[in-house]
Amino acid sequence: MSSLLGKRAFVTGASRGIGAAIARRFAAEGAAVAIGYERSADAAHAIAQEIEAAGGRAVAIQMDAVDPASIRQAVDQAASTLGGLDILVNNAGIIRYGAVGEISLADIDATLAVNVRAVILATQAALPHMGEGGRIITTGSNLADRVPDAGKALYSASKAALIALTKGFARDLGPRGITVNLVHPGSTNTDMNPADGPHAESQRQRMAIKEYGRPEDVAALYAFLASDEARSVNGTGFTVDGGANA
Repeated sequence: MSSLLGKRAFVTGASRGIGAAIARRFAAEGAAVAIGYERSADAAHAIAQEIEAAGGRAVAIQMDAVDPASIRQAVDQAASTLGGLDILVNNAGIIRYGAVGEISLADIDATLAVNVRAVILATQAALPHMGEGGRIITTGSNLADRVPDAGKALYSASKAALIALTKGFARDLGPRGITVNLVHPGSTNTDMNPADGPHAESQRQRMAIKEYGRPEDVAALYAFLASDEARSVNGTGFTVDGGANA
């Protein structure tokens, strides 16, 4: 596999779960990868070492998605270390659940800062390093389109905002030959939402294919969107949820 040979990618929130699977898949496809993390330094460095042991190129970079200065510094560091930037994956995100009367101001601010504002700021920071053929891919959620349970309004709203951002950014950056797309994972077997967790069965019952996705399944779509084969795919979203929203 070499569809990303010579490409340079920064994946935020890549120390575990879907982000880690994206980093590994990009490296397997030939990309040099910067692995963004907030607190899980050991996990991020372990993934970088794993990629390099397999003959790839990787570096772990700390980034606090709440801190605008940290975001810009991390993107600049990724571009400097890798010699440029061809792909940005905005994957860092947080979940804050709560009924409308219980949502705290702190939860509102944190959710919007990480899930929405950080996407804008990282994209802005990447643009000076990114030329024609650049790829910006953001992680949304199938909950952007459907809110099946109480208490998920804030999280769903933050992910729904990414739909408009993706479409708008695609218009802004299309003339530069940069594509912008969005991936909406559904229930995926990660430590944040394990397939054997206490809420797994209720999620599974909503799926047409009643099986949790694997992070590797989702990462395959990111690899396609990052490749030259996806040069005409722009300003749109893709749901990977086993048919839960069908």
